[in-house]
Amino acid sequence: MRAAEHPLAGLIAELGYEFRQPDLLAEALTHQSATEGEGRGRRNLERLEFLGDRVLGLVVARLLMEEFPDEKVGQLARRHAALVRAEALARVARQLDLGEHIVLSRGEREQDGGENPGTLADCCEAVVAAVFLDGGLEAAGNLIRRYWLPMLREDASPPQDAKTGLQEWAQARALPLPSYTVVRREGAAHAPVFEVECAVEGLPPVRAEGRSRRAAEQSAAGRMVDRIEAGIESRAPDDR
Repeated sequence: MRAAEHPLAGLIAELGYEFRQPDLLAEALTHQSATEGEGRGRRNLERLEFLGDRVLGLVVARLLMEEFPDEKVGQLARRHAALVRAEALARVARQLDLGEHIVLSRGEREQDGGENPGTLADCCEAVVAAVFLDGGLEAAGNLIRRYWLPMLREDASPPQDAKTGLQEWAQARALPLPSYTVVRREGAAHAPVFEVECAVEGLPPVRAEGRSRRAAEQSAAGRMVDRIEAGIESRAPDDR
């Protein structure tokens, strides 16, 4: 089948990479829910997601070394964490319009699973892995460079550690320190997903996911900081 006739021709063109094994891309777009029940036996994106996470981390680390040759390791680490977090992945997934191509169960689709940030992030990582397996590190690096370099260059200064920033915000207002609670843990042993709730006195709690408890806490703290900066705060309980 010629590329122009492939069902995923539009996405392939957007990726800027011609697959020799297009089944890899199809696998990267198959959600776990589509391999249950009648779909049992089909390969889904889980294994590719696992690999894509590592490929993305390596390439982003190299880009940071090239772009910021004078920064210290701690600064590079904060930049790296921001660029490989689920929010950044979901942002790229939306640029690629991956949500329109993800194969989901009927139930997941009816619940707008294709727009779920976590699903988009997982699928984005799987697509990176598919390109890597099909074309090697150079092909995957070209894809990552195209979509991550603009984000990498948005901030002249390294982002502040979200948990530290939130803690300093609370202390400046004589509030108790933020608390973090794991409310859910699921996934395979080699690729767990943690959902953590971040709570700050006087504000509605927020939740976020991560592939480790620490990553989930950072993501939740980041969401709380975003809410504070946007001015979306509730009044303290005693004022209600």
